Amino acid sequence: MTHFYRPCEGHRLPHDPFNAIVAPRPIGWIGTKGADGGRNLAPYSFFNALNYSPPLVGFSSNSWKDTVANCRATGEFTWNLVTRSLAEAMNASSTTAEVDEFDAAGVEVAESVEIAAPRVAASPATFECRVTQIIDLRSATGEASGSWFTVGEVVGVHLDESLLVDGIVDTAAAEPVLRGGGPTTYFGISADQRFDMRRPC
Repeated sequence: MTHFYRPCEGHRLPHDPFNAIVAPRPIGWIGTKGADGGRNLAPYSFFNALNYSPPLVGFSSNSWKDTVANCRATGEFTWNLVTRSLAEAMNASSTTAEVDEFDAAGVEVAESVEIAAPRVAASPATFECRVTQIIDLRSATGEASGSWFTVGEVVGVHLDESLLVDGIVDTAAAEPVLRGGGPTTYFGISADQRFDMRRPC
């Protein structure tokens, strides 16, 4: 048996399965600074790496939020890796209240090197990014979705050297947190889940 549905007609399930199927997903914990100098920190569950050279990352916001507005105004943002020890702070920073989320979530701020946008001091990996595109996402018929996809070129990388093993990043050592489907679901990565394959020549 297969459960088939057309998204435009509804999924007929207790929770939309789309983001549970495309999961787990990296979290875009995005730090920005507004034109007025105000700081913003917010998590986005639709985030990923997009390209090697130049290195590009992108996140999608389901409305024109402060993060997107700041990216448009300043052309900069940071991406901060969410680890298990930072998960609660990340969740606290998802507040919709008009506050400095760094302060509200108790997150120590670190200065960036190449850009002015703030970063999370405790994150073991951070990308400093310059905005390359802000895309108004549309349906197949061209109708505006109300969502915005922001792409940035990584111009600086902060990496805790404790994550390097023979010069290669040990992904599991950072204990990254990933977003699953459902309103409360998250996942971690552990070394015992690793397997290796080489690409064919």
